[in-house]
Amino acid sequence: MSELSQDQIWMMRAIELAKLGQYSTKPNPNVGCVIVKDGQMVGEGFHPQAGQPHAEVFAMRQAGELARGATAYVTLEPCAHYGRTPPCAKGLVEAGVGRVIIACPDPNPLVAGKGVQILKDAGIAVVVGMCQQEAHQLNVGFLKAMATGQPYVRLKIASSLDGRTAMASGESKWITGSEARLDVQHWRAISGAVITGIETVLADDCQLNVRQLKNLDSLEHVVQPKRVILDRQGRLALNAKILSKPDSVMVMGPFRQELADLGIVQLQIQPLSILLQTLSQQYQIYDVLVEAGATLSTAFLQENLVDELISYVAPTFLGRSARAMLNADFDRMAEQLRFKLIDVTQMGDDVRLRLIPSQETL
Repeated sequence: MSELSQDQIWMMRAIELAKLGQYSTKPNPNVGCVIVKDGQMVGEGFHPQAGQPHAEVFAMRQAGELARGATAYVTLEPCAHYGRTPPCAKGLVEAGVGRVIIACPDPNPLVAGKGVQILKDAGIAVVVGMCQQEAHQLNVGFLKAMATGQPYVRLKIASSLDGRTAMASGESKWITGSEARLDVQHWRAISGAVITGIETVLADDCQLNVRQLKNLDSLEHVVQPKRVILDRQGRLALNAKILSKPDSVMVMGPFRQELADLGIVQLQIQPLSILLQTLSQQYQIYDVLVEAGATLSTAFLQENLVDELISYVAPTFLGRSARAMLNADFDRMAEQLRFKLIDVTQMGDDVRLRLIPSQETL
């Protein structure tokens, strides 16, 4: 492995800073910034939550006059528009920085090269693409949604070695151990919404919220995901635990006045691809986690709507009468859904596989 350059080292520091906002910035992206002068860090910051100053502002405040002639390392192209905060690109110009290193361009139409242009027009040297792959992982949902209008979809499945997710009776607690279950909380916490089916809610009376996070004592600043329930026949009971916080629940199904009285957002029945587009474009939900039974999970896979499969495998056999993780019917090898393994991690006695759809054809 080649030795990292000084620019790469400082950008990796900015990426680590950006991660500090991963649970709290939704729907805004995670951004970190480091300002360096004469080889010394003079200012750094990250974006903590929507409505608060951006990473560059915190870094510039810390740097003060030392920002003049310095190099700024930013994980995402500085914004060029007035939103709840003024444009950061102009702030960097006014601070007098001499050079700006950017990891990821921002496909948001309000930015999309305009931030870079503001800097260049002011005579500032700009480099784009430093540690881009690592920085892209910070905001896969935001970047995909800005570019395509669709959110990034993760499908989570926990199964036995023989590919089963529950006993025939529906009993499923617990297949995996505590470490794997805690890891699931992370994926929920970085998601704008968790999608499930009514069968899962009826069987488990689940809440699908974030209750605990590793290395985080308080959940005070965590933006809880919306829970989106697909209930085409209107079977959701009003005393379901998931409705204890109705303002964070959305239901796709026939209109029910009793749900409206609780303040629950109701979505008309629509194809899954349109539902995802609705969540992204109307509700600024850019990362979706699907936690559902075999039927809904299979539908997302067969409609090619899954960007990443997170599969927890427990070292146990549940037997042939237990429920299968998926219920697709394939007759030919050519119909199989293939994946590419991008990460494998042991969690206690369980194994977590992260996979993305394979582009290979047989």
